[in-house]
Amino acid sequence: MIRVSAFKWVPPFAQGLVRDLRVRWALEEAGLPYEARLIDPEVQASADYRALQPFGQVPVFEEEGLTLFESGSIVLHIASRSDVLLPTDEAARARATTWVFAALNSLEVFVMQLAELDLFAAGQEWARLRRPEVEAATRRRLKDLATWLGDREYLEGRFTVGDLMMTTVLRILRHTDLLDAEPKLKAYKERCEARPAFQRALAAQMQPFQQYAPPQA
Repeated sequence: MIRVSAFKWVPPFAQGLVRDLRVRWALEEAGLPYEARLIDPEVQASADYRALQPFGQVPVFEEEGLTLFESGSIVLHIASRSDVLLPTDEAARARATTWVFAALNSLEVFVMQLAELDLFAAGQEWARLRRPEVEAATRRRLKDLATWLGDREYLEGRFTVGDLMMTTVLRILRHTDLLDAEPKLKAYKERCEARPAFQRALAAQMQPFQQYAPPQA
């Protein structure tokens, strides 16, 4: 059985965004059963967990002696087992893989900078001064992506692992209105989120957050 590590609980601003969602979604699209290994900060900091994930992050993927970390690596490993996520044509597979890297390297680096400023440094003077530049850079990348997408339903004409990864990156912007400026891109994200596999993955991630929510003060 495949096992995927995930947090028992995170604050509301992170719920639905933790990167095990990417792996859960890929597994759902591929039709591969899995179980979640729910961890807390104590486990996260333990030597045993760090032996699996050097940085103490989630997710960790375990299956029959194989242990992987980094969501992009895990998702590509899963995608290699599913023609829903990776086409059988060699060139099409390469293109889909390219979009995984584009999501992580060309989009997420900007999107995460903005999220970190807004969610972790809000109110600090340095963040206020830095934010306009980061927002402008993020808007440029979103416009570039929207231009490529055009009237396509998906980045390469059909849903692939590239769309899965790109959607999870775009979701990080949910605390902003940046996608409103690119309606086709917003509709693309919503189209991907409407997939039944995504809905199952999201529900599975959210369930323990409700179960292990700390008591209200």
